[in-house]
Amino acid sequence: MKKDTLLEIILGTIGGLVFAIGMCMTLIPEWHLFNLGVVITVIGFILLLCIIPVYRSTHPKKQHTPINWGIVFTWIIGVVGALIMGFGMSKVMVDAPSQSELLLGIVVGIIGLLICVLNYPIYSYLKGNQK
Repeated sequence: MKKDTLLEIILGTIGGLVFAIGMCMTLIPEWHLFNLGVVITVIGFILLLCIIPVYRSTHPKKQHTPINWGIVFTWIIGVVGALIMGFGMSKVMVDAPSQSELLLGIVVGIIGLLICVLNYPIYSYLKGNQK
């Protein structure tokens, strides 16, 4: 492993942790640390931005290739599936969900999970049809 790659990993890990802690400080009202959380979040974001010049200095520019629409479609399916699953989880995890909310959340969460799981076979099918 090159030194620059290790530096990218360290910056990404530390920046991600600082960013996440700052977001928790900002979004959890019981902590009463909103202003400090915003500052910590910005520091984490700056650490994450520091990865860009390190990456650019170590990786040569590549020629642009045509857009692989199979990958684009796969990303869209994955994001939609994760959002649907997240909606289902949020319905289940409210303070005291009614039975209908609980059932709706479980069903919607399972549908979102199935979308995410079926994402790879869809990509494999699209990739096979491109050849």
